[in-house]
Amino acid sequence: MSRAIIFDVDGVLIHGYHARPERQVRWDQNLLEDLGVDPGRFRTEFIFDIFVKKVIVGEMALIEALERRLPSLGFTGSPMRFAQYWLAKDSTLNHDLLGYLRPLRASSDLQFYIATNQEHMRALWLWQVLGLHEIFHDIFYSARIGCTKARPEFFKFVDMKIGPQSEPPLFFDDTAKVVDTATACGWEAVLFDTTEDFLNHRYIDDRLKRTTPHTSTPGT
Repeated sequence: MSRAIIFDVDGVLIHGYHARPERQVRWDQNLLEDLGVDPGRFRTEFIFDIFVKKVIVGEMALIEALERRLPSLGFTGSPMRFAQYWLAKDSTLNHDLLGYLRPLRASSDLQFYIATNQEHMRALWLWQVLGLHEIFHDIFYSARIGCTKARPEFFKFVDMKIGPQSEPPLFFDDTAKVVDTATACGWEAVLFDTTEDFLNHRYIDDRLKRTTPHTSTPGT
């Protein structure tokens, strides 16, 4: 039987939002200069409001939400243009981590998955445009499931989809509360800060020693 190795996106696979503010790589640092939208207001009036409440759990499409809120933030252009800007800027892959996954993926008894709080548009961007489909077997995300990783139902959905495992899913996430929820659901969850947290895990260290040498970047 196989074992599922599962990864969060932001703060793990992507250098972007991170649970620790000092590790965040901001996509919106030039938002005011480039598109005329104040990033502080965007976070307060969009991200922490309609995005978190509706979009991230699949109750509203990202473009619809942007269409509703961007004019009040001073942006009157196409919401598609804004979304393209956002997606492109928030796409800094953790190549160091991903470089270790490709040789491991060749092992027939390992299955790689993504578990993340995302809306539909960015999930597809991550999967198709950034090429994560080349490494991972599926992406489980909040808009698809209808709830975030704060709820046990998220992990129950993933369990149902991946099927029986010989060992608990091994999950890497940068948020302590998510790690606690996953642990309570029977997963082996690890708080991720840097790639070293992945490499130093006993199971991963043992598997890497039995695979081909590390390649630095995925897709090459």
